Amino acid sequence: MLVLGLDSATQVAGVALIDDNRLVAETFFNTRKNHSQRLLPMIAALLQEAGVKPAELDGLAVALGPGSFTGLRIGLATIKGLAHALQKPVAGVPTLDGLAWNAWEVPGLVCPVLYARRREVYTALYRWQEGELCRLTPYQAVEPYSLAASLKSYNMPVYFLGDGVEPYLEVWRQLGPSARFLPSTGALPRAAQIAMLGRKRLQTDGPDDLFRLKPLYLRPSPAERQNP
Repeated sequence: MLVLGLDSATQVAGVALIDDNRLVAETFFNTRKNHSQRLLPMIAALLQEAGVKPAELDGLAVALGPGSFTGLRIGLATIKGLAHALQKPVAGVPTLDGLAWNAWEVPGLVCPVLYARRREVYTALYRWQEGELCRLTPYQAVEPYSLAASLKSYNMPVYFLGDGVEPYLEVWRQLGPSARFLPSTGALPRAAQIAMLGRKRLQTDGPDDLFRLKPLYLRPSPAERQNP
């Protein structure tokens, strides 16, 4: 199954193409350039280099959030436009799920943290059990000190990753030897993980409703805060 995955939920812009369990191609930028200027050229270049025509795709996958309100809207609009034009099925994948998959079968808790501003991080806790990554908590926006305090009760190693690690590094280090950190090269969102999880969803649960698919914000958007 040939699936194109896209992730623009954070400062990272990524596009990946998978063929079943094989990663065919991936493009990744961790810069501040506007995603709206970058995504479509990235997709076009990746497919051209892979020798794949858009019509040959079997499905599309996109990171739903949480993350940047603007980035999520741009990513979802891009995928919806492609899906409508190509008549292809779409699967939305929570950003934290895709990020947690970077910590492949680590022996402890997986704690992806995304910088959420307002002195909070977006997070959820995961653990590998019999080869499956199981989510243990809801997706949430939480104050870092509160998260660190709750992690102490698990009494096991906690593997942190995501762009919320560096801003609150001293908070996570309060866990002592239990705090583990993935290398920077494996700690940021990957479109390849979104594509892989999207393929799995398409095969097991079927596609999402293209017209009802919306970002996973966790907090009200700026427009919603201004117009309650």
